[in-house]
Amino acid sequence: MLKKYILLIVVFSIFISCKKEDKRVIQTKTKNISYVDPFIGTGGHGHTYPGATVPFGMLQVTPVNGISKWDWCSGYHYSDSIAVGFSHLALSGTGIGDLADILFMPINKEVDLSPTRFSRDSLNYKSKYNHKNETASPGYYQVFLEDHNLNVELTTALRTAYHKYTFEKDDLQSVVIDLGFAINWDKALKTSISVEDEYTISGYRFSTGWAKNQKVFFVAKFSKPISKHHIFVDGNRVENQTSGGKKTSAQLFFDDNTSTELFAKVALSSVSVQNAKDNLETGDFNFETVKTNAEETWNKALTKIEVETPIDSLKTIYYTAMYHAQVAPVTFSDKNGQFRKENDEIVTANNYTAYSTLSLWDTFRAEHPLLTLTAPDKVSDIINTMLAYYETKKILPVWTLYANETNTMTGYHSIPVIVEAYLKGIRGFDPEKAFEAMKATMMQDERGLNHYKKYGYIPYSLMDESVTITLEYAYDDWCIAQMAKALGKNDDYDFFLNRSKAYQHLFDNETGFMRGKSVDGKSWNEPFDPKHSNHREQTDYTEGNAWQHSWFVPHAVNDFIILHGSNETFTSRLEQLFTESSEITGDNVSVDISGLIGQYAHGNEPSHHIAYMFNDANKPWRTQYWVRHIIDTQYNATPVGLSGNEDCGQMSAWYALSSIGLYPMNPASAEYEIGSPIFEKSTINISKGKAFTIEAENVSNKNIYIQSATLNGDDFNQTSISHKQIIKGGTLHFVMGNQPNKNWGIATK
Repeated sequence: MLKKYILLIVVFSIFISCKKEDKRVIQTKTKNISYVDPFIGTGGHGHTYPGATVPFGMLQVTPVNGISKWDWCSGYHYSDSIAVGFSHLALSGTGIGDLADILFMPINKEVDLSPTRFSRDSLNYKSKYNHKNETASPGYYQVFLEDHNLNVELTTALRTAYHKYTFEKDDLQSVVIDLGFAINWDKALKTSISVEDEYTISGYRFSTGWAKNQKVFFVAKFSKPISKHHIFVDGNRVENQTSGGKKTSAQLFFDDNTSTELFAKVALSSVSVQNAKDNLETGDFNFETVKTNAEETWNKALTKIEVETPIDSLKTIYYTAMYHAQVAPVTFSDKNGQFRKENDEIVTANNYTAYSTLSLWDTFRAEHPLLTLTAPDKVSDIINTMLAYYETKKILPVWTLYANETNTMTGYHSIPVIVEAYLKGIRGFDPEKAFEAMKATMMQDERGLNHYKKYGYIPYSLMDESVTITLEYAYDDWCIAQMAKALGKNDDYDFFLNRSKAYQHLFDNETGFMRGKSVDGKSWNEPFDPKHSNHREQTDYTEGNAWQHSWFVPHAVNDFIILHGSNETFTSRLEQLFTESSEITGDNVSVDISGLIGQYAHGNEPSHHIAYMFNDANKPWRTQYWVRHIIDTQYNATPVGLSGNEDCGQMSAWYALSSIGLYPMNPASAEYEIGSPIFEKSTINISKGKAFTIEAENVSNKNIYIQSATLNGDDFNQTSISHKQIIKGGTLHFVMGNQPNKNWGIATK
């Protein structure tokens, strides 16, 4: 009897233990970082890189294939299988061929670095690799170099990159540093390498390319003493400890074979070698600790918006989108706050972090609005940075790379970023100074503003891309008007509001398109073919055609509909955009026209807001239909999972917001249009203890239409929601179905 009693106790104890274990397992939540695949976008025309970085990090330590072609703009393309090294700066999906600076390549043999290198075929330190022996996750990258029989692992802190090289036992342990290496239109002007002591090298690389005055200083420390080194300057072997010229390279040798592992840590600065040394993380080479810290930083960043769905592939696409939306802009100021501007002025960011890689033509649309929800502290820092750049020429940034104004793309879209932030209640910057900068920018005469001010639009005979530029200036003017109104500047409000109607000059009611107009204000640019594209020259449209660019009136959609004549005419033309033949005509078609659904081109940013315009024309179910169609067809969980350039987070930010059911069609309105949520539940974590939840009851790949909605339990029958409502916290609950409810969302529009 006693034995039976004891047996019962043991069995019961095991049962309770198992139940506790079951509960523990159930409560263990998969970290969002595990769903991220950095290889998404590295194929096709996505132009992303798979290397290691942290959210908005200064460094992007990443593999470089060494090919100078458009699809290798980030330095890497998934179709490739040869590596020439690992650089410390990269662009995420811009379509621009710059950076790939400070190239390191571990090798197991001595090489001659004197020959002039015209292509990667002539690089004697390159190596084959296989995707089967390559991995990437947020904050970490690994690849096995077959020709050198060694494994490379990379991770990074905010301003310091960490390398781990594992050689075969008894192999030569060596590292090549090639500062003359360049891809695409980047070109080294002046470089230098200094062997400071047996563990430390430093130097600089001055280059020109898209960024005309790029100066990168670096320092690197190794875990083993440098036993000898070979330095080459412009093809000649030199014996000095410090050497410089146009193209400098070095091979470092490490004789300590007590371990097969060699570690390095590298820091950069735009200011000086000394600042790079200050940026270098102190302590040892604890690679795993740095990697873990990077992963924890990413996991925290990936909890700002969380989604719930039983479909893991959707989580992969979503959290990868959130990952890509937080790799740029990049930290640019050093630990001491200093950074270099394009005129070589060294300035200090006091009480803020300075950023660069501002792809504003792209990112003002969804990337920056996303940051107002997920990283509002960084939004004010970015604006303070813009104001610092403004001081150089008294003009706000257009597209800033390494503090250089590239003047790439159209409009001045620093302006909507600033106005959106202010109207959403983000402070931390001087609004009066910001207004002064916006007004001064739009009242100067550069980049066609002289014509815009004289004619009220830009005549096609006076400037290429006149239609796109006019429409974008009109939007920038509207944004300034809203800021003027908020600051009580009534005269400025009236002036810029009136000028924001410039789009009216270019609308051709007969065809329904925005068209190039002559200086006489009457005649159109003929002959006219709305499908015609001519890339960046002798054209009225930027990287697109009339079909794609005729819809950019996000600030006055109701007035725009009136120009078309009626809701029916407007929505009929919108429908035709998505159903028209996808033929693009012309001999020099822009390669940026991609991701076509009819003539809608999701692979380029001018199309990104268009599907949401049905909301204002009393057909929100068509917004729901087309947005869901775009989500389903333009994104997937493979290397070709982006239908066009990632463009520093914009392509991903569109998905990150649209898939939870929101989109900032007009960012500076401080409102979000409602589309078609794809997740059962999405949670925007506003602050500790405060969240805004979006629920989609019955949602599926067929149940894409909103049947009804409530906000905090009250009936919600409108197709937009304000930022103010969201940051208060609460729950927006949708009931979804497979047929449109043509009454929902109509009442208040």
